[in-house]
Amino acid sequence: MQKLSDIAIGKEYIVKSIDNDELAQKLLEMGCTPGEKIIVERKAPFDDPIAIVVSGFMLSIRKEDAEQIIVKKL
Repeated sequence: MQKLSDIAIGKEYIVKSIDNDELAQKLLEMGCTPGEKIIVERKAPFDDPIAIVVSGFMLSIRKEDAEQIIVKKL
């Protein structure tokens, strides 16, 4: 398992956990919950922000938030 901030573009992952309760609530409202499949679509320079596809929607996540999301490769 690894942090969302460290994963490769174009690969599929499963969200395993979110280490921040406030962030977890925000992401829950956007459809990004533990067990959900995500794909890293692209990364901005210096990897901030990171664009992910989850539940058919593209979301932009700050690097500091992505470091709190633990994922597992499919």
